[in-house]
Amino acid sequence: MTTADEAGTEAVTQESAPALPSFPKRVMQVFFSPGDLTSALAKNPAWAAALLLGAILMVGQMALIPADVWDTVFRETMLRQGREMPEGFGAGGTFMRVSAVVGGTIAFLVMSFIIAGVTTLIFAFVMGDEGRFKQYLSILAHAWLIPVVVGFALVPLKISQSNPQFTLNLGTFFFFLPEGYPLKVLTMLDLSQVWAWLVLAQGVHAVDPKRSFGSAAAVLSVLFIGLTMLIAIWAPMPG
Repeated sequence: MTTADEAGTEAVTQESAPALPSFPKRVMQVFFSPGDLTSALAKNPAWAAALLLGAILMVGQMALIPADVWDTVFRETMLRQGREMPEGFGAGGTFMRVSAVVGGTIAFLVMSFIIAGVTTLIFAFVMGDEGRFKQYLSILAHAWLIPVVVGFALVPLKISQSNPQFTLNLGTFFFFLPEGYPLKVLTMLDLSQVWAWLVLAQGVHAVDPKRSFGSAAAVLSVLFIGLTMLIAIWAPMPG
């Protein structure tokens, strides 16, 4: 049976929990006030709208890149592989464009659930934090808006550079390194994704305040860099 004191404590706890801001406000907060956002999401996890917006922006940024840019990418890809240009070359760019839109969107959605699951596994099951999958997914879905929005804003540069994969990355600051694995890893470390991972670390702290932001950031940095290093073994050098 709940005593009067327990009922009062529960009421105070519910009143002190931050209300979930409107979705437009949450989109702004992820850039300008991630601490307030993650505190609210930890108590009121909501993820569907953020994932939907992220998927729409993924489709938009790929679709806005003209077909001739994709044709150029297709031509350069074929030349790097030492393959002859097939008949009906014009369809190659269209195929790459459709593949990027469909594949990129599916990858965005699938990886969001996978990364949220891995985050839950590491912090809730291995490290013993008080966190649930839905909480981590909610925070990740909002944090992942950062690289998607930045990528959308970079569309003009992607078009001018004829490079749909153009990003602001750590490799830019190490241009003096010769081409090879270290430069490839640095080039794959997108600065907007680093930002998103730091917001996720803030969210991990918000879910369980006993977990410091520094500790969460260190663990997620090892995960992020390790995953990038693994992918870089097989991935081609970004354009």
